[in-house]
Amino acid sequence: MVFRRQLLAATICVTGCFDAVHAFAQTAAEPAAKPKPVRHAATKAVTPSRAQHTLASGGRAANDAPEVMIVTGTHSSNKRARNSTSPVTVVSAATLRRSGQMNLADALTRTYASINVSTMGTDAGALTSAIRMRGLTPNQVLVLVDGKRRHTTGNINADAGPDFGSTPVDLNMIPANSIDHIEVLEDGAAAMYGSDAIAGVVNIITKKQDHGFDASYQTGANAYNGDGWQYQVNADGGMKLGENGFLHISGQVYHTDHFVTKAMDNRLNGYTPPGAANEQYTGSVKVSPYSNQIMSTPEETRENLGIEWGKQFTPGINFYGLITYAHRHAEGYENYRLPSGASNSVPAYYPEGYSPLETNEENDYAATLGLKGDNFMGFNWDLSTTYGADEDKIGVKDTVNPNLYADTGYSPQKVRAASYRMSQWTNNADFRRHFNIGHAVPMTLAFGAEHRLEEYQIKAGDPASYIDGGSQALAGLTPQDAGKWDRDVWAGYIDGDFKLTRKWDLDFAGRFEHYTDVGNTENGKVSTRYDFNRRVGIRGTISNGFRAPTMAEQHYSAVNVGPTTALGLLPVNSPEAIGTGASKLKPERSTSVSGGIVLEPVDGFHIEADVYQINIRDRIVQGGVTTGEAAVNALQQMGVSLPAFDAQSANSVQTYYFTNGASTRTQGLDIKADYMFRMHKYGNLMLSMSLDLNRTRLHHNGTSSTGDALLNAENTAWLTTSYPRSKIILNAFYTYKNWDFNIRQTRYGETTDMMQYQDWTPTNATCGSQSLENSNQCFYQFKNTPRWLTDIEIGYQVTPRWHVAVGANNVFNIRPRKVPGIVNQLGANVYDSMSSQVPMTGGYYYGRVNFKL
Repeated sequence: MVFRRQLLAATICVTGCFDAVHAFAQTAAEPAAKPKPVRHAATKAVTPSRAQHTLASGGRAANDAPEVMIVTGTHSSNKRARNSTSPVTVVSAATLRRSGQMNLADALTRTYASINVSTMGTDAGALTSAIRMRGLTPNQVLVLVDGKRRHTTGNINADAGPDFGSTPVDLNMIPANSIDHIEVLEDGAAAMYGSDAIAGVVNIITKKQDHGFDASYQTGANAYNGDGWQYQVNADGGMKLGENGFLHISGQVYHTDHFVTKAMDNRLNGYTPPGAANEQYTGSVKVSPYSNQIMSTPEETRENLGIEWGKQFTPGINFYGLITYAHRHAEGYENYRLPSGASNSVPAYYPEGYSPLETNEENDYAATLGLKGDNFMGFNWDLSTTYGADEDKIGVKDTVNPNLYADTGYSPQKVRAASYRMSQWTNNADFRRHFNIGHAVPMTLAFGAEHRLEEYQIKAGDPASYIDGGSQALAGLTPQDAGKWDRDVWAGYIDGDFKLTRKWDLDFAGRFEHYTDVGNTENGKVSTRYDFNRRVGIRGTISNGFRAPTMAEQHYSAVNVGPTTALGLLPVNSPEAIGTGASKLKPERSTSVSGGIVLEPVDGFHIEADVYQINIRDRIVQGGVTTGEAAVNALQQMGVSLPAFDAQSANSVQTYYFTNGASTRTQGLDIKADYMFRMHKYGNLMLSMSLDLNRTRLHHNGTSSTGDALLNAENTAWLTTSYPRSKIILNAFYTYKNWDFNIRQTRYGETTDMMQYQDWTPTNATCGSQSLENSNQCFYQFKNTPRWLTDIEIGYQVTPRWHVAVGANNVFNIRPRKVPGIVNQLGANVYDSMSSQVPMTGGYYYGRVNFKL
């Protein structure tokens, strides 16, 4: 504790921070009249001004709009992002739209320095959006919608990599045009919000206007590649419900084609390196060397709907609600199967070979109903219930089960491999009151309770997807993998925010949670801020937090049985896993400390800098690898039918499970700044900068029951160095008469991964007693060197109702660095897919039209 106090004091004194892209920074740069704020009875909050509303629809405003009050990271009702005790950034809808991205996750990545996504997902994991914040995993970011916990996806990322085991909130299943702004809390907040709030909190604030109509159409493509065509249609509008209510409806349709990296498959390119024993295609049918499209983005079609309302129920009591629904069909390429040879293809079905496609037919829905009011024994109160669920049907098409075909002469070419469903029912009771202690110290007291029921369900795939080794590209889940599980979570919290003096604010928060499957957690947070004057303030926070193991991490299992091999992920709570050394999963525990400085050296020039340190112990990772007879026995006890294995061939059977196997320390620095030049008849220029420096180190590597380290160099790199060491965003937004110009420069720092040597490595190259290929001890260190991206958008206000814009993201077509051939599987995997650096899609050009009433 002495060290933590010293570190907190040092960081408060030495560092500094800015609140970058909040609503003021995005609206002040545009011209319009100051409207009077409007109050909706259902929200008791100031709705966005007309200027903000105009910007959100893609148009321009004329004058300064008031900075919005934040609701994230505080229970006070009068705080703005600039004077918050903990660092909060507000990202406006206009900022997200000017990113040129059609996905919410990609838009945040483009405009927010502390958030990134992986270069590409793999297998079914590529079909679900996942963001990473401050170098941590998607599971360690909490997502709220209007302050209510959002349910997570049912589609687990079961492939090795930085996102292994994650079932995050899929931001892209929320209608982007229903968003007024996003508040990002850059601090640990488990004491306020519970599990997952380790890296930070993303709170999506939806539109609540009772008037107006906005519509937009955007389309574009990857110009340098000639593919990846996209379009998106948005429409939203509001209307009054009686005299004291509103109804706002948002709808969105989105489609994107595959983007495919043009890479030659070595098997089809007539190349066999010396000593390579791998198969080369020599058939009579001519097949393009570019037939392998594994390094690509999924094709996706999505329809989103949002309905929000609020109405005065009785004087002082308001009824509100929000419904969202989204449907998505997505499909992603897998490795090309040769038309003949040892690749287990079936020439009778695919004489020219084939590329299986993994598919996801997904339905995502949520509903919130609530009552809020004031003057209940002097307290404002809010009672709400939220139910949300995500359902995924994972399939494979253009595939075949070669062993089933060999046995029966028939195999289906389209199968359902698995179905997942994750649901969450959350009930909240929140109370808040402002009063003075001894008529001298203003205080906000908040307390409340929460109950959450979580259910997770797995359904087995079609029999043809898993018997006899299963379908190509993705073997289905077996009946032994299927099941339905649930748990209850009970929580209570209390928060006291004290304004000790006019310049000094102190906030204490505590929370207790009980999980019926993993026990109790107690968490606390202390934040303070002192403003020396209106130009200089300092702040600091120390807190502890946790992340409860997800239902998927505890119960997901997958067994893939081939003619001579078997691989099984065992559910960690099962007797079979316990028999191979597993123990019950515990929550991840974190301790966070941060400190910063807030400056306004001259009027309108805002700077903030915060340093932070996040220690996490008992991180949930892949571990407990068992090979041989013990693995055979575990799978047979689960009821899995295995081929006959002798003592030697049993070494090709392997099992593993999730385990609390690592401890890490993440340290970083966030700096943000903005300033607007008002040039009167020559227009306005808003300049902003945001920087995130980030480093994660492994402090403890657990050991298996055999004494082996759970994480090797490859796994460790995924946790520590696959995230950019730094990211800086420089943005200039200029408005002149009816014109607006936006230019953004983004620098992604270096990432480093330890990669496996692949099939085209000469066989005489060895690593100790092992060959380089598939070694679990020796890896190739690959560095993605820093990259700069340039984005440009030009807009014109044709009439007060019509606005048009054209833009180019990544104008100079910058791609990730290509990996060398010795770690490039088949020659078709030219980039490091585990890196969260620049996207592999290169330059993207688009046009957008906005209409408003």
